Amino acid sequence: MKPKTIFACQTCGHQSPKWLGRCPDCGQWNSLVEERIVPTTTSSRRGTGGSERPISLLEVTSSQVDRASTGMEELDRVLGGGVVPGSLILIGGDPGIGKSTLVLQAVSVISRVHGPVLYVSGEESPQQIRLRADRLGVLAPDLLLLAETSLPEITKALGEVRPRLLVIDSIQTIFTPEISSAPGSISQVREVAGQLMVHAKRHHLPVFLVGHVTKDGAIAGPRVLEHIVDTVLYFEGEKGQPFRILRAVKNRFGSTNEIGVFEMKTAGLQEVVNPSEIFMAERPLDVPGSVVVSSLEGTRPLLVELQALVSPTVFGMPRRTAIGVDPNRVSLLLAILEKRAGLRLTGQDVYVNVVGGITIEEPAVDLGVCLAVASSHREIPIDSRTLVFGEVGLAGEIRAVSQAEVRVKEAAKLGFSRCVLPERCQSPALSAYPIEILGVATVGEALEAVLQ
Repeated sequence: MKPKTIFACQTCGHQSPKWLGRCPDCGQWNSLVEERIVPTTTSSRRGTGGSERPISLLEVTSSQVDRASTGMEELDRVLGGGVVPGSLILIGGDPGIGKSTLVLQAVSVISRVHGPVLYVSGEESPQQIRLRADRLGVLAPDLLLLAETSLPEITKALGEVRPRLLVIDSIQTIFTPEISSAPGSISQVREVAGQLMVHAKRHHLPVFLVGHVTKDGAIAGPRVLEHIVDTVLYFEGEKGQPFRILRAVKNRFGSTNEIGVFEMKTAGLQEVVNPSEIFMAERPLDVPGSVVVSSLEGTRPLLVELQALVSPTVFGMPRRTAIGVDPNRVSLLLAILEKRAGLRLTGQDVYVNVVGGITIEEPAVDLGVCLAVASSHREIPIDSRTLVFGEVGLAGEIRAVSQAEVRVKEAAKLGFSRCVLPERCQSPALSAYPIEILGVATVGEALEAVLQ
C-alpha cells in the first residue's frame, strides 16, 4: 500500500491534504509541514490496563493515593501534595528559566527516598548533567542517566532498570522509528506521548516531561500534549528577576489555583516560604502611588506592592501602560475614577506596575489600582502599614471578595496596622487579629478614608 502524505500544522495539529500558507484552524503562517501517514502501531492500539468490562461506579474501590514527595514543598503544593504513581507531568517554560534545574533537584530527592530514577536527556550529555548536579549539590547514586532520543531504546532501558520515576528532557527530541516524520513534529510528539502514557498507566510509573515553548510562550504542540498528560505546569519568570513562579494550568490530581515561588541562586532554585516578605523587601515608604494589595493564589494569600505613576502627557493622546495586571481592566478602572470619583485623568499618562515581575489576574486588586492612581495624581502618600483589597464595579461600588479572613491574617502576621476592604467582607471573626478593619462601600469613600 502506497503511503499517504498529509500536511500537519506544527502549532495546533490541524491536518490538510495539501499545503496551505496559513493554518485555517489556529491562523499561524508557514506552520504546515509534510508528514507521512502510517498505520496505527500495535503499541498505540493497546489499552492502559484498565478494567476488561464496564463496571458500576460503586464497584470501584476508592483508596488513598500514595503520593511521593519531591522534597520541595513549593513543588508538592502545586502538584496537589506530591507525585501520583502513573501520572504524566508536563513542565514548560522559556529557555534558560530553570526547568531542568527544577526537575533535577526534585528527582534527586525522590531517588534517595523511593529508589532509582531514570533521567533521559535528548539534548545534553551525561557529562553536562553531572556538571549541573555538582553545582547544585544533588548527586545521588540511584539517579541514572541515559542520553538517548529513540523511544524503543528508552523502553528497553525501562525494562532493565525498572525505575520508580522517569524524566524525559525534552519530549520534542524523542522519536519513534514507526513514524517517518522528524523529531518534534506533531505526529512524533503525539505518538511518543501516547506510548509513554500507556507505559506509565500500566506500570504505575510517574513521568516528568520537559517541553519546549513557542515564541508566544505556549508549550509547542499544546493541543497534542496538554490533552494527553495529567498535569501541565508552567515555569514563569521575568528576565533580570531572580524569582520564578511555578503555576499549574491543568491538574487531574489537585487544584490549578496553587502557585510555587522559587528564587534562582548560584546553587540552584531555593524555595521562597513567605513570598510576601520577599516582594515587599525593597518597598519605598511614604511615596505617592505605592500601595500593598492582597491576591489569593489558591490557598495562599500573596501580598505584593502595586505602584502607579500619573504624569501630564506631552502627546495628543495620553498613554495607558500596565505591567502585571490586565491593561483593559486598568482602563476600565480609570474611567470609573473619572466618572465616579471626579479625578481628571484625560490629559495624564498613567503607568501601573506590580513589583516583583509577577502577574495578578484576581479582581480583588481593583481597589489597590484605584488608590495607587489617585495617590500619585494627588501627590498624597498612602500609609505604608495599610493593606487594601476589593473588587470595583462600574457604578463605583466596592464588591466583596472571597476569603477575607485569610488575607487579613496574613497582613497582621506581616505587621500591617490597617486593612481597607469591602464593607460586606466585615465580620466578627476579623476582630481576632490586631489590625484595624475599615470597610468601604464606594470608591469615593475609600479615597476619603485613605488619602487624608
